[in-house]
This record gives sequence, C-alpha cells and structure tokens, in this order.
Amino acid sequence: MGIEVGSILDGKVTGITKFGAFVALPGNRSGLVHISEIAYTYVNDVHDLLSEGQEVKVKVIGIDDSNRINLSIKQALPPPPRPERRPGPRSNESGFSPRPEGERRPQGRRPAPGRGFTPEPSQPRGPASFEDQLKQFMQSSDSKLSELHMNEKRGSRRGGRK
Repeated sequence: MGIEVGSILDGKVTGITKFGAFVALPGNRSGLVHISEIAYTYVNDVHDLLSEGQEVKVKVIGIDDSNRINLSIKQALPPPPRPERRPGPRSNESGFSPRPEGERRPQGRRPAPGRGFTPEPSQPRGPASFEDQLKQFMQSSDSKLSELHMNEKRGSRRGGRK
C-alpha cells in the first residue's frame, strides 16, 4: 500500500517538538504533523494533546520534493459541530442590548475636527482626479510641515534652561 496524498492511515507518535509531532507510518516511513494540524482549536503546547507512543489516525496532506510527508490529525477526523446561532439582536452576557430596538448603527466614522484631509472650499465638490487629490494633499502637507518647523524653532530659543 503506497502513501498518497488524501489517504488516511494509522500511525504512532515517535517524537514531539515545539512545532509538531513525528509519526511512524506503515512501510517504515514517517511524517510530520505540524502543530496547526493537530486539532481544530488553538494548540499552545503539543504535549497537551499528544504523547510519545500514542496511536493516532492521520491524513496525508502533502508530500514535498524531498519526499517528506506532511500529515494532519484534525483532517482525519470529522470537524466539530459549529455552535448554534440564535437569531435576534446581539446582547452581552447580562442580556442588555447596547442599542435600543430600531436604532441604526452609524454608517461611517467622521474624522475629528482639524484631522485628516479637508478640500478647499473654493473647489467644486465631487469626484476629483487622483492627480488633483495628490496635489491638494502635497500642498496641505507642505503647509503643515512648515508650520511644524516654525514651532520647533520657537521652542529651541526658549529651551536649554529648565
């Protein structure tokens, strides 16, 4: 029986590392189960779920150019059932719904006053070309940078003594 991608085999854990476990396979072959392929949940330490000598069912998920066999324990098992979703408004554990019924969520975030790019009032509203937007941004940026440099120079005259 050859080892092919997609086949499910019985194996025995022969070694555990921080990144996974080595599993002995039929035909004196061995493969690696990466830590991400051990369980459907987060695995912090391989030793929490596997031990050396443990019999495991694995699925062959890949064989690379160097003939190394990549295995998966979680893909050899049926996936766990998904938690049932209950319809209705979301609420926290206390049962309090953060938004009164019928109140809609705001559709976007507005920038704080004085923050972000604001177009010049003399310019017409509507879609501007990328070049126009870039030009406006560069002008605004240059203005803010020169203002910043002026403030730094003023501060350096007063500095020195505390």
